[in-house]
Amino acid sequence: MERASSSRRTFVAGAAAVTSAVAFGAVPAAGEARASTGGTSPASVAVLGGGVAGLTAAHELAERGFRVTVYERRALGGKARSMDVPDSARGGRRPLPAEHGFRFIPGIYHNLPDTMRRIPFPGNPNGVWDNLVAPAEMAFARTGREDLRIPLPWPGHRPAELTLDEISRALTALMETAVSIPLHESAYFVNRFLVFLTSCDERRDETWERTPWWDFLRAERMSYDYQRILAVGLTRNIVATKAEEASTRTVATLLEAFAFNALGRGADGPLDRILDLPTNEAWIDPWVAHLTRLGVEFRVGWTVREMAYDSGAGRIGAAVVEDPRGVRRSVTADHYISAMPVEHARRTWGAALRAADPQLARCDRLATDWMTGIQFYLTERAPLLAGHANLIDSPWSLTSIQQAGHWPSRDFPADYGDGAVVDCLSVDISEWDRPGILYGRTAKQCTRTEVAREVWAQLKAAFNDTGRTVLKDSALHSWFLDPGVDGLGTPNPTNDDQLLIHPVGTFHNRPRAATRIPNFYLAGDYVAVDIDLATMEGANASARQAVNALLDRAHSSVARCTVTPLFRAPELEGLKRHDRLRYRLGLRNALDVG
Repeated sequence: MERASSSRRTFVAGAAAVTSAVAFGAVPAAGEARASTGGTSPASVAVLGGGVAGLTAAHELAERGFRVTVYERRALGGKARSMDVPDSARGGRRPLPAEHGFRFIPGIYHNLPDTMRRIPFPGNPNGVWDNLVAPAEMAFARTGREDLRIPLPWPGHRPAELTLDEISRALTALMETAVSIPLHESAYFVNRFLVFLTSCDERRDETWERTPWWDFLRAERMSYDYQRILAVGLTRNIVATKAEEASTRTVATLLEAFAFNALGRGADGPLDRILDLPTNEAWIDPWVAHLTRLGVEFRVGWTVREMAYDSGAGRIGAAVVEDPRGVRRSVTADHYISAMPVEHARRTWGAALRAADPQLARCDRLATDWMTGIQFYLTERAPLLAGHANLIDSPWSLTSIQQAGHWPSRDFPADYGDGAVVDCLSVDISEWDRPGILYGRTAKQCTRTEVAREVWAQLKAAFNDTGRTVLKDSALHSWFLDPGVDGLGTPNPTNDDQLLIHPVGTFHNRPRAATRIPNFYLAGDYVAVDIDLATMEGANASARQAVNALLDRAHSSVARCTVTPLFRAPELEGLKRHDRLRYRLGLRNALDVG
């Protein structure tokens, strides 16, 4: 327990020092002490956004000697952060931990884990990376049927302890699923996956990018369980997007990576990993403390309003920001990295800037949707499972995980809240536009309280449906819905933390990290990277690409950032070369039965 407390104190002390320096004028704004790239002082970089992309860019730049200032409108960590439930602490305990959505850091990630290894954490030889733990299982939680529990083995894995009743239920679910998906449908799904595995890049980037996953699987013609498990369930659980709209290229690329991860090929670690503490304690606070020690300066509460483009010079002249008091300022630096989410970043790009680089205008075609977390705090530990659950029959496409059991260094009731809460059930709501089972309204049409009641009802429908009551109303202490959601139950609800989604064609509208403006770069999960998905890994990789582009334009001799692509099995490359010839001849993939 002491290791996290020490890290927290370090961060608070460092942040306080920076804040005090700014308040009393001891730390100049980026433009007030601007260094020339041609002089002896290090070049200055304004990083606009303090989420995973912005913090990664600041980390890589600070290690290479640049003067970095991060401007963040709300809270460092962005959508990845955890937060405190207001007024929930009692008796010297910490506030109850909450979050935008639960963290999921699979073994297919390489760039983000590399950064985590370079963030010191007391007692950890591999820094923050050692705070990753692997859940023992996952489940497809069915409504009205036994849940399909799937063990997640890895070297050193200790299987979840099961009672005889749980073993019986797991086997029943396995047999029900095997029977409910006809053999010819299972064979067809396998064939479609093999078609993608052996498809050349040209076919993936063109044909499969323009084909919805739902159509690729011919899901409309298949059984309900084929649709819910193989088309919708896998898509929601792994890619967090809608099967009916999502590009086959995006979905299948991730399924390919996860399949090889499960086989132990090209992985950084186990298939499923989470943090062993609330995100800020395990990762974000130590990261900010480390960057502060490296000399990074933070301006929290500063909102970017416009990237001021100097048409005569062909460069960004300044970033127009609003400080915490609402005063507009022009911040100048040698280089600017826009690391905000796309829905916020594109508002800051004026007509002249967009004309200077057409890829910025194409970002208007990128789509975002709602995927938001809600936490339920329980006074009794619910006997669900030791890992993530995908409630594939739930109208609001819920996924969940119990967190206290994965935080071994924490005694939840002793450390958090009022002493009565023993666990936190964290739930992601992926579908906000379909009617629920309690009120018959969409999530957007419900009030915040109605959303909580509806989600709780859908959880009980999935978990309390086969003769057991595992979620009890009497055990529900309280709940917390992401504050980024506002106006629920009104005609115009808003969500300040939206998720980039991947309908067909998205791949062709993703921008590069290097823009045509010589001192302006993009970082974020919407930027074109190998993983092609809105993830923390994508945000991290894009920031590395932005820094590399900056180093190239600054003619710097320092080492470039390593950007590790997704694993590609070398034994399939010959089949892909054969498919490239067939593609150029206008022929289907050799395995494609239509």
